[in-house]
Amino acid sequence: MTRHDATPSQGERLLQTHLGTSERADAFYGRQVHPYLTAAMCDFVRRQSMVFLSTADARGHCDATFRAGPPGFVTVLDDRTLAYPEYRGNGVLASAGNITENPHIGLLFMDFTHDHVGLHVNGSAQLLSDEQLRAGSPWLPADTAPGRHPVLWTLITVHEAYVHCSKHIPHLEPAPRPLGAPGTRRRDADYFTEPAPAPVTSGPGPNLVPTGREASDHAYATPPTHHLTGSDAPIEPR
Repeated sequence: MTRHDATPSQGERLLQTHLGTSERADAFYGRQVHPYLTAAMCDFVRRQSMVFLSTADARGHCDATFRAGPPGFVTVLDDRTLAYPEYRGNGVLASAGNITENPHIGLLFMDFTHDHVGLHVNGSAQLLSDEQLRAGSPWLPADTAPGRHPVLWTLITVHEAYVHCSKHIPHLEPAPRPLGAPGTRRRDADYFTEPAPAPVTSGPGPNLVPTGREASDHAYATPPTHHLTGSDAPIEPR
C-alpha cells in the first residue's frame, strides 16, 4: 500500500477497526490514493471549470467555498503542484486568511456533465503574488479570466489525490444563466440578510385578544372607555 503523510489518519483507522472495514479501506488506499496526480487526473483538472475547496484556521475552524473560471483556471504546474488565482472579491479573503495560519487545504473537483466522477486533492498551500508565481512559471496564461487580474495565487503541493465515486453525482446540463426580470431577486449583498424591521407607528398598539388565565382576568376588567374613530384610528402597516 502506498504510504505518505496524509492517509490513513488515526481517526480513519479507529473507525475502520470499529466498523470492520479495514480490509476494504486498505484496498482503496492501495489502488485509488496517490501522493501525486496521475496523467488522467491532470487531464481531468485541466477540463474543470469549478472546484470546491476547504481550509481551516489555526484553531481548526473550517471554511468551505467554491471557485469557478474558464476550464483549466486551476493550473497544473506538474504532477505534484497546482495553482489557482485569487481575484478581487468581497475583501474578506477567508480562504487565503486561513492559509496564512494553517497551510492544509482540500479541493474537490466534480464532473456533473460527462463522466459524473469527482477528484479529491489534499495538500498544503502557500500564497504568492502574480509576479512571484510567473517568475518560476513564465508560461502561465496571462488572462485566465478575461478582464480580471489576480491579486494573489494559491500554490498547492499535492499530498494525496483520489477518486470520488459517481454513484450519487447528479447530472447537470450546462446552460446560459436565465435573465430574470428586474427586481425579482434580491442582490447578493442582501440575499440572506434579515429584512429591515417595520417602522413603529405612534399611538396605541393593536387590540390583543387575551387567552387562558389572562382571558379570565380580562373578563372582569373594566372595559376601555376610549373608542378610536376617524383620524384617531390606527393606520394599517404598508
